[in-house]
Amino acid sequence: MFRKERGILLVMILISISGFSQSKNATAQQSRRPLKFLKIKIASESYESVGVFDVNGDNKVDLISGGFWYEGPDYLEKHTIGAAKRYGDYWDDFSTISQDVNGDGKLDFITGGWFGKQLIWKENPGNENEWKQHLIANTGNIETTRAWDIDGDGILEIIPNTPNDSLKIYRLELDELGHGKGGFISYGLMGKHGHGLGFGDINGDGRGDLILSNGWLEAPEHPFNQTWKLHQEFDLGTASIPIIVADVNEDGMNDLIVGQAHAYGLDWYEQRRNAKTQIKQWVKHPIDPFNSQYHSMQWDDLNGDGSNELIAGKRYHAHNGHDPGGNDDIGLYYFKWNGESFTKQIIDFGPYGKGKGTGVYFSIEDLDRNKRKDIIVAGKDGLYVYYNN
Repeated sequence: MFRKERGILLVMILISISGFSQSKNATAQQSRRPLKFLKIKIASESYESVGVFDVNGDNKVDLISGGFWYEGPDYLEKHTIGAAKRYGDYWDDFSTISQDVNGDGKLDFITGGWFGKQLIWKENPGNENEWKQHLIANTGNIETTRAWDIDGDGILEIIPNTPNDSLKIYRLELDELGHGKGGFISYGLMGKHGHGLGFGDINGDGRGDLILSNGWLEAPEHPFNQTWKLHQEFDLGTASIPIIVADVNEDGMNDLIVGQAHAYGLDWYEQRRNAKTQIKQWVKHPIDPFNSQYHSMQWDDLNGDGSNELIAGKRYHAHNGHDPGGNDDIGLYYFKWNGESFTKQIIDFGPYGKGKGTGVYFSIEDLDRNKRKDIIVAGKDGLYVYYNN
């Protein structure tokens, strides 16, 4: 009887292992299969930034782009925020960073622009009134703005890329309960710093460094009280915002992924170190040299396999067609690392009116809660959602 039971148990274990192996293989096959997206037009507005957060507290995420927000879950109902100032073909609105700035429990957003030279936040009124605009700082020309947790306290700091002016971090003022007080404290790091900005741990010390077009700023132990050291180890040109920091080849050292915002090219820079001297070397590898104006990008897991994809595209008319390739067809893509190089998958491509670009600030979010992340993109060519099917 014991032999019979043991035989049954062995069969059950083999079936279980076989099932696990098939499931694992199915997951691997799924991760290699090109993703399909459903393209939905939300609006013909020409703002170049879009954020995703719950505006009205109904536990459904909304889309926020320029002078309007679009109510979830179907985004058919449009509400007024208040228009940004327009300069020719540009709206002076180059980011949509959500944060409860004044601690009233409602999410506001932070933006700014090239022409007005101001970093501002717009206050969520909690009703149908226009959103009040508050000045954070007169910064100089803002290419776009990003938010990263510089000191690891769980609260995002605001960092505009101001190529012609000083690099500064803006830290939210908090009350004794840890709520926003409506203001920001600025910390100057260096002077003129060029086009491009990224954040991540370059030297493996556990602290997030800042990456510029001409080098990287090493974060000190106390980032708001000590000096950041500049290492001029590369020249990335008119670099994207953000510059992605990621261990692409999984060798234990973070690398850089850089698009050319106003020229042709998308590359990754492999970090190598001499085993004896520990001197760093950055080796450039092309990802896509055939498209221009890779101004913005994201590093996120689109297919749920636990590994990130690079999501990027051509910004439509970054300089109104005057950049190299400025009038080429536009597209949105994702790139999958295959262990040796990146493979390109086209999400959308074509001339204006058919293809779609990325603007300067786009979002990745599971809008329909199906456990697959969607892509939300604004630009001079309209506001669209690409549902991940």
